[in-house]
Order: sequence, then structure tokens, then C-alpha cells
Amino acid sequence: MAMSRLETHPILSIGSREDVAFAWHGRAFTAKAGEVISAAVMAHGVTTFGRHPRDGSPQGLYCANGQCSQCLVMADGRPVKACMTTVEAGMEVAPLEGLPQLPSLSRAPKLREIERREVPVLIVGGGPAGLAAAAQLGEHGIGTLLVDDKDRLGGKLVLQTHRFFGSINAVYAGTRGIDIATRLAHQATAFDTTEVWLQSTALAVFGDGWVGVLRGDGRYVLVKPQVLLVAAGARERALTFRGNTLPGVFGAGAFQTLVNRDLVRVAERVFVVGGGNVGLITAYHALQAGVEVAGLVEAAPACGGYRVHHDKLVRAGVPVLTSHTVVSANGSEAVSSVTIARVDEAFRPVAGTERSFACDAVLVAVGLDPVDEFTASARAAGMSVVAAGDADEVAEASAAIFGGKIRGLEVARMLGAAAGEVPVDWLRTAEVLRSKPGATRKGGVAAEVSGVHPVFHCDQEIPCNPCTSVCPQGLIHIDEDDIRQVPTYLGAAVAEACLGCERCVRICPGLAITLVDPRKDAENPLVTIPFEFGTESLREGESVTVLDAGGEVLGNVEVARVRRAGRGADGTSLVKVRAPAAVAERIAGLRLQEPVDASEPERFTTALANDDIVCRCERVQAAALRSCIAAGERDLNAIKALTRAGMGACGAKTCAPLIARLFVDEGVPASEVTANVRRPLFVEVPLGSFAGMDEA
Repeated sequence: MAMSRLETHPILSIGSREDVAFAWHGRAFTAKAGEVISAAVMAHGVTTFGRHPRDGSPQGLYCANGQCSQCLVMADGRPVKACMTTVEAGMEVAPLEGLPQLPSLSRAPKLREIERREVPVLIVGGGPAGLAAAAQLGEHGIGTLLVDDKDRLGGKLVLQTHRFFGSINAVYAGTRGIDIATRLAHQATAFDTTEVWLQSTALAVFGDGWVGVLRGDGRYVLVKPQVLLVAAGARERALTFRGNTLPGVFGAGAFQTLVNRDLVRVAERVFVVGGGNVGLITAYHALQAGVEVAGLVEAAPACGGYRVHHDKLVRAGVPVLTSHTVVSANGSEAVSSVTIARVDEAFRPVAGTERSFACDAVLVAVGLDPVDEFTASARAAGMSVVAAGDADEVAEASAAIFGGKIRGLEVARMLGAAAGEVPVDWLRTAEVLRSKPGATRKGGVAAEVSGVHPVFHCDQEIPCNPCTSVCPQGLIHIDEDDIRQVPTYLGAAVAEACLGCERCVRICPGLAITLVDPRKDAENPLVTIPFEFGTESLREGESVTVLDAGGEVLGNVEVARVRRAGRGADGTSLVKVRAPAAVAERIAGLRLQEPVDASEPERFTTALANDDIVCRCERVQAAALRSCIAAGERDLNAIKALTRAGMGACGAKTCAPLIARLFVDEGVPASEVTANVRRPLFVEVPLGSFAGMDEA
């Protein structure tokens, strides 16, 4: 793939950044100021970062979050994670071929005394929950140190270009995640009692109550909090299939990081595995970045994410195949296609149902696991510890925001800075925001509709109410006590008329509201459609294909007007089409891409026979692990010694859930399995850091 940076985006601002010169494998490359190595080299078309010492297999970016070690490279003679290391001017970067050769010391290391800090509260994680908790603690005047390993606050919010669901008053529903991140960061840092360490990693929680933190400047500091608040989020689950470690197989969050944070277009055509909200949203983000989405598979009979996210994809022309799974990612040095198959009731691929799609990236979005090692170690040490957000319970970011607020108040109460219990209405709001998608039912109207009026294409009960909050006439109803409803248009029932202001159309997070205006032509009314893509190709008088909420083609209609997103429009354009009255109220969107055809699987070959890797770090296959289980092994520590599974750099973060799944598949109850002994350090770190050794 040629060098590819995003030049335009319908939501994100593409500003200019200073170029930084560095070398990749002896070739002159440029990065953007502040960019990490992985983004810089992938912007130049590089997908292979090195070769595994065990079998020479190509290694590329996978998680982009420092959780695995598949992106290791050599930078100025030291092995580093490409996704976590910022490019510096003149840096010499090279692929990691085999095991790294560490440089010899030219002089005796310079050591310094380890700094120790005692604080009332230490927050690990600057995402939605951590920031909301910090703001609550700041309001109560409590000294707080917040540590985050990224260069900006916001966590995964900085990757989210879509508008959020939930309550508009409680968690900024109707606002884009990137903007919520800015608001929360401002609120959290508005207090003199709050200190923030960015690009700083919490390494370990020790038995004497101290937490080891490696700061961005290389200094190792020990921090002792009265209360530890863990808001470290969640890590993406991996999936075992042939070719799952090929360059081009990414975690969904890694792909979002590359296109939405780093503004690097790393694929021409992607295929998504997983129909939860993460998979559905990532596919939509790919389309916004100008990347074709060949399809999405979900093993369950229905996608688990919000129906409106699913509908946005099918309206755009993306095939969504339920009761299907990925069989293999195909290619020799990088992904060139993916093979899928239908699954039976036991989720096993059905022979003869295989289909292959050409693509250069496979995005894995099969769920999240809480980052709970900090919490577990702190409890074992007898520390006062509270978990918040996804580190406590995986849910939507809106739930993490409000949950962090509650946890912050609870910590304030623990320290005697707040009195009374957590308000009952807070607990009720948190419960609503954590809830899973509910029943499917149609919204409607409270009286016969005439004149201009909104049409709701959302039919699933989810927590969301922005449309009710922005209607100046109060014509859209959702029960304030439980926002997990579909909206109802009151219309003449309240003796008011819709003004046609289009605010509800623009703010809807699911792009699930259109506006029908028959005032000038009742037989061919105007239909206003929200649109979050480039509008350059939409011209007045030209024809476009319109679809209903479920993706059924309704025909071709004429574009009457395009109100392009400008200042204050927050990225959402409004496309007005002239449509026959018979279909006007069914129109929900415009087709973005033509459906992708599958090809015969024989066209492609898998990377390696039986390349079903479970442990990425040590390249241990499922077959070896199943043999151990069949032989009666029930102790993961023994299996680790026999196969090296879990012995690699990531510390079993990726493979442990996969091995647990193998036991389930082999009919072994979880109660019979002895878990791995966790490593005392949560992240890899130069051992010299603990001695205060200066890098210089």
C-alpha cells in the first residue's frame, strides 16, 4: 500500500503538523510531530514490523494500545513497542528480526534515588470514568493524582467520532465522543487539587501499598494513595482462527486509533468480525475514513449492538451476516482476503458454506475484558481500592462516565469529605445507562399527522433522549423517568405544529430521524436525511439511491438540496430529496457503496496450514493446548511450562481468555481449572528503571 494519510474527513479536522525526519530500515521517512512509530511507518505503507524468532512469521500492529507486543521494533538500538513510542527527530528505527540484541553499556549507569509520593487518591486511567471521578473528587477538594499512559486525556473517547447515546443532561448524549473527551478533561483538570501525569504507566501494585509508576520522562516513582481508584478500562478480546496473526489483522480499537487519532488510512477494504457496538461502530468509522467495508460477521443469530448502529451499516451497503464466523485470514505476508462460514447452533462452522471476500484488513471486535489486575493486586495487599468504568463492568462509555461520577463521590465519602449516601436518582440513572438493548417496537404518533413532521426509524429500547431535549415545541416524547424507550411524536395532541427546524434530525446519535415536508408538494414531499460523509458527490438535481431503515432499496430519487455541515453543525450534513409520498416516510438513508460480492474460497490460500495461533507471543497453536487438556492437564501454570503459552511479553493478557475457552470447548468445567499466577508487573519495563537508572 502506498503512503496514505487522511486528507479529508467528514467529522475530524485535518490540520497541518510539522514533519519529523527519521529512518526506517535505512530509508528516509517522515512522521508528524507527536506521532508514534507504528502510525508513521504505516503511513508509508509498511505493515510488517519484524519476524517472530520462533518461525519467522511476519509481525505487525495488532492492539495499538500497549497490551500485546506484536509491534516490537528496534529504535536507536533498543526494543520498543511501536504503538507506544513517539518518533523523535533523527531516530533510527528497524524491524525486529528474531530476538533483539541489547546494546552494551559504555559506562557505569547513573543511578538516582527513587522518588516517593503519598496522595489521598491515585486514579489509574484518564478515560471517561477516571475523568468523571477526578472531577467529583475535585469538587470535594480532595488531592488527586491521575495517571494515564497516553499523551492526552479521554481514553477511547478520543477515537469516537459518533454522537453518544444516553441522557443529554447526565452524560452529554447527542455530543460526539471526541468532544465529550475535551469537556471531561477540562472539568477534571479545573481544580488545583488535581495533578495529571500523562504518558505515564502504572506498572505494579506492591504488597506494602505502594504503586510503581514509570513517568513519561523515564523517572520511576512510587506512589502511596489512601485510596486507589482503578479506571484502567478494558482490553479487547482476541480470536483464534487461521492467519489471525498476519499483518492486517487488527483489533477494532487499533483500527480506530489509526484512522481517527493518527489520521492514517491503513487499508483499502476491511472485513469486520463481531456485531457488538464496537464492531458496528468501527465499520462505520471505516466508511467515514473512505475505507470500503466488505462485510461484517456475527456468530450469534442477531447482532448484540444497538439496532441503529446495525441499520446505518446496511443502509450504507455493508453486508451484515449473522450466524457466521471467520474461518481464516488469507495471505502470505499480509492479509489479502478473509474466508467466512455459516455456523450451526453450537457455533461450529458448517462445511460447504465457506465464502471469501477480498480485503487487506480484518478487524476483530469480539468483546472486551475488564483490566482488573490493579484492582486484584490492591485488594490482595489490603489497600482501599475502588474500580470504575469498564475496569469494574464493561458497558457503554456513557455508563462509564456516570459510573465514574458515582465512584468519585463514594471515594469522597470514604475520606470523610462528603456526607450522606449516593443519591437514589444517580443510582437509577447508572442502572439505565448500563442496560442492554431491550425490546423492539415501533414508535409512533399520538394523533394523525399532517404537515411537516419527523419520522423515527429507531425501534429498539435503548437509553437515549437527545431528540426530546432539542425540540423547541416539545413535540417528541420519551418518559423522563426511563429513557429506554422509542420516541413518540405528539403533533396535534399538544396543539402545536412542527417547525421543521431539523434539530432532532441532526442530533440523533443513530441517524434514525428524518423529516418529511409535504407543504409545497404533497405528492412528492421533501425528505431531510442526516448524512455524515463527504457531500462532494451529492449535487442538486442528480439521482441517489434511498433505502429504508433495514437497508431495502426504495428506489432512486432526486437531490433537492444539500445543507453541508458548517460552523456549529458539528459534522452532520442534511440531504433533502424529493420522493413519492408512498415511500417518503420509509426513507431512512442513502446508499454509500454497492454490496460486495463474495468469491469462491479456492481463489485464496491460507497463510500456514493449521495456523490457529492462541498465544501470539510464543506462537502456540490450539492443537498443542488441546493435547495438554486431553492428557488431563488442568493447571494453566503447568500448561505454560509445557507449551510456553502465556510466557511471552504480554503476560497472557491476550491468550488467557482463549485458553479458558478451549477448556470450555473440551467440556472441562471452569471449577476444575487452576488459573495462571499473575505476574507482579503489569507492563514490560526496563529493569534499570526500578534502580533509578537514567536512560541518558
